[in-house]
Amino acid sequence: MRLPSLVTCLVWCALILSPVGESCGPGRGYGKRRSPRKLAPLSLKQFSPNVAEKTLGASGRYEGKITRNSERFKELAPNYNPDIIFKDEEKTGADRMMTQRCKDKLNSLAISVMNLWPGVRLRVTEGWDEDGHHSEESLHYEGRAVDITTSDRDRNKYAMLARLAVEAGFDWVYYESKAHVHCSVKSEHSVAAKSGGCFPGGAMVTLEDGGQRAMRDLQPSERVLVSSGSDGSGDLAYSEVLTFLDRDPLTWKQFYMIRTEGGVGLSLTAAHLLFVSEGNCTEGTVPPPGVLRTIFASEAQPGQCLITAETQEGERHSAARLSRITQVLVMEDRGAYAPLTRQGTVVVDGAVVSCYAVVDHQTLAHWAFHPLRFLHRWTGTTGHHGDGLHWYSQILYWLGTLVLDSEHFHPWGMDESGK
Repeated sequence: MRLPSLVTCLVWCALILSPVGESCGPGRGYGKRRSPRKLAPLSLKQFSPNVAEKTLGASGRYEGKITRNSERFKELAPNYNPDIIFKDEEKTGADRMMTQRCKDKLNSLAISVMNLWPGVRLRVTEGWDEDGHHSEESLHYEGRAVDITTSDRDRNKYAMLARLAVEAGFDWVYYESKAHVHCSVKSEHSVAAKSGGCFPGGAMVTLEDGGQRAMRDLQPSERVLVSSGSDGSGDLAYSEVLTFLDRDPLTWKQFYMIRTEGGVGLSLTAAHLLFVSEGNCTEGTVPPPGVLRTIFASEAQPGQCLITAETQEGERHSAARLSRITQVLVMEDRGAYAPLTRQGTVVVDGAVVSCYAVVDHQTLAHWAFHPLRFLHRWTGTTGHHGDGLHWYSQILYWLGTLVLDSEHFHPWGMDESGK
């Protein structure tokens, strides 16, 4: 079966099933209430998910050892949860140091342990390793892995403990030996990439009446300036915002600020897609279809050319022109917004960019969102309301990890996924 056929089949299954999933929230829903799901303990030497730890579908690739003197040490946070016992045989507090994601999952697991076995607490025997006690490229060196038991050291509980760790959200769980369970998580960078491509709340779009609107104030159904070609090469036009693929007003994210000779200052996340030309852009003409290249924002370099929307003196409408990148900076800003238009493009802060992210193929991404555009055309809605990552984006990302090679994902998302 060809890739497009497989993805289409799975996506339509998701569309058909999505209303059922929505009825499982607060309220009566449909049908009878399901009985609690019975949890199956892991078997000795079993791991979940059933892939290698440092691969895309699990905790991802090793990013380098963290020491107390390294810049990345600030990525680790101490865990003083009183419901967790830390062995700390080194007497340095190292076992308490971990990434925030690891800390969150561990704290969640501690609650599950106490709920299932009253009077029993979660016990960490190994956490962050600063002494080289683990194998080369172990995630313990990054504070992304823990070895755990229960406080009563009842080995008969460890199979179920492993299952509880899976349910708590650890990205990889291994019932490694009769003495402990090994758990690990994705890096913070990969989680950020997985969350997709976004613009900060202060990024500006152009409305059909010629006014400017901050991304934080933009609403679905408003018409904004876009490129009529899904590859970024078409004339500029106005198109309706169908929905937000991601919308988080409160989060702080790292953005790439890309400046051009024409005064454009575009901010977007590392995994977002850009249209660039490598040729001479001094004449300002836009290359014909097929000449533009799609890259991630984190790959942008001075000397490349972006398509910008400029209004020349005496002109009523904006025209697409090339503008050379002069500077690429990294900054933090608040808010994460990813609008979707029917063309799959949008003009933000004066630059023509894609609506898509994470996967390095604009045509494939635009094609994959066709069912969502069709759903909107058919029903007038995409079935997503409020903040958060769109359910359709989550489904597509999951499908992508199953059928695409890791080389197609953003580098921060390779072998770990990425946001």
